[in-house]
Amino acid sequence: MQFKKTFKPALLATVLASCFATAVHAAEEEVANEQTLAPVVVTASRIEQLQKDAIPGTILISQETLQQKKLADLPSILRSEAGIEVARSGGAGNTTSLFMRGTESRQVLLLIDGIPVQDPTGTGTVDVLAHLMPDQIEHIEVVKGNVSSIYGSGAVGGVIQVFTKQGTDTPQANAFVEYGRYDTVKFGANLTGKTEYGTKFAFSAARSKTNGFSAMDAAKDSNVNKDHDGNRNVGFTAAISHEINKDHEIGARLYYQHDKFQYDDAYNYDPQEKSRGKAQQIMGSVFVKDRFTSDWVSTVTASRSVIKRNGWEDYSSWGMDGATAYSYKGETNQLQWNNQIAINENWTVTAGAEYAHEKATTGSSYTPDYYAMSGGEGYSRNKQSVYAGILGNMGAHHIQANIRYDHVEDSGSDWTGYLGYAYDITDEWKALASISSSFQAPTMYQMYSQYGNKGLESEKSKAAELGIQYASGDTTFRATAFEWRTRDLIDFAYDANWNGSYYNTGKAKNYGIELTGSTKLWGFDLKGNATWQNPKNRDTDERLLRRAKQTASIEVGRTWGPFYGDVNVQYSGRRKDYGGDDGSYAIVNLDARYEINKHLSVYGRVENLFNKDYETVYGYNQTGAAAYVGVNVKM
Repeated sequence: MQFKKTFKPALLATVLASCFATAVHAAEEEVANEQTLAPVVVTASRIEQLQKDAIPGTILISQETLQQKKLADLPSILRSEAGIEVARSGGAGNTTSLFMRGTESRQVLLLIDGIPVQDPTGTGTVDVLAHLMPDQIEHIEVVKGNVSSIYGSGAVGGVIQVFTKQGTDTPQANAFVEYGRYDTVKFGANLTGKTEYGTKFAFSAARSKTNGFSAMDAAKDSNVNKDHDGNRNVGFTAAISHEINKDHEIGARLYYQHDKFQYDDAYNYDPQEKSRGKAQQIMGSVFVKDRFTSDWVSTVTASRSVIKRNGWEDYSSWGMDGATAYSYKGETNQLQWNNQIAINENWTVTAGAEYAHEKATTGSSYTPDYYAMSGGEGYSRNKQSVYAGILGNMGAHHIQANIRYDHVEDSGSDWTGYLGYAYDITDEWKALASISSSFQAPTMYQMYSQYGNKGLESEKSKAAELGIQYASGDTTFRATAFEWRTRDLIDFAYDANWNGSYYNTGKAKNYGIELTGSTKLWGFDLKGNATWQNPKNRDTDERLLRRAKQTASIEVGRTWGPFYGDVNVQYSGRRKDYGGDDGSYAIVNLDARYEINKHLSVYGRVENLFNKDYETVYGYNQTGAAAYVGVNVKM
């Protein structure tokens, strides 16, 4: 039995290693006829650098990849990446948590165009993660591992930075329409460009709707309403910037998302009664970017973010038809000042400061005192931070060092640090190592809600990594051993009288090995990863919930003239959950695209090709075999 548990991820890792070895041999014999533009990232250090030079493990999901796959939402894109696990309570729009290298879902930070997205009323991964539509995204960068000393609270497990559509030198317009299973319809358009006066602009809008499927599994709870739980989503982004001259630029961005969804709970068994919710996020920002000297660039950004979540549970048999079950509103006003100073061609310094004012309010129409924080008026707090970092090299030696001080009102102050080192063994091979510290501040909901504890302290973590990397042309391979330990975990429990509360308790840890690789071989694009880990509660020695010991993914794609197609296999081992164990599973997905001409293309995808029955949250269904087709027009 143990052989069966480990066979699938080991097989995928073997295939990955074999492809890598063959590709290295082929690269040594072939002469490149074309220069490929090396991918560049900024999230790993706040400084633009080649992806292969980033010391923290960094994933780049390009615009090309987003267009080729045309996946439904952000979790669908991220779930096949190394070290990332997604747990979803049903279909589109339902509660989604993301775990990175075994950390808690609340310990992964989401950025949109450099602005942290943190819901003061939440306790886990922000809801916006489940509602972001890929058609609004330019590209995505994911940094795995602790980078709290760069981005502050919430970045214990890593950072996901989403870059929305931005203005381009050449005006472009794009539109699409898509249809598929569960009566799913999506359509959208975007326009980007630049005027002769130096003004860049980008506008993007998309809408989707699906009738969905029953979120909960009636076989595991007889009280479940078996109706389909649908989703309606509308999104809009806008960006405009103007170059006053070559040294000064001003701009503004707007992000808007509105989502209506249906969900199941264990008591909503009447077919005439539906549980439904609404999520809305508005984020606006303005920035000023100045090059004061040839070596010093300063950027000041002011932003405001509002996240609203509402829900209704139509328990008509209880005399509460249409009653509002919950209402959450989180508001964040933030000011960021970032500076980048080039000391010389080898060393660059970053330094900056951040200020944020958070406000959280919750309420309920039929039990206002039970759900309200401060009688429904809400609580607020201030956060201040300063940070500095340096990135550079001395011949074959590369160093990244970061330090940060954060003060969170009523939660104390924390210093965090990151020290990374890389050594060029050869031009292609590199050894890497890092150590870091981090913290996770309690949310305002955890402190001030009806379950709140004003005495909560921040969670503290330490992490270490050791790895080796090969990078040459189109071939990259990275093996990383990682470990993290956390204390003062924030947990929740009921007492004998069923009075619940959050409190600091216990410790957690994880250690593991992560393999990632990609290459081109015999005209095929190959990409794969495998992770072995052991996330545990250090006090009870039990595995952390909803995190598997083994995960793996492998993808094979090919372009034949105007046609592109690929197949992706995702594997996850068994996971513990509140209701019991979720079994291991492997699913197969297909993607295809055909360019009729430079203006028109058609595409299609099949999710869960073999109709695998599986769960990522105990008792909740996932999509069965589903096909989608679409048309894309470029102008």
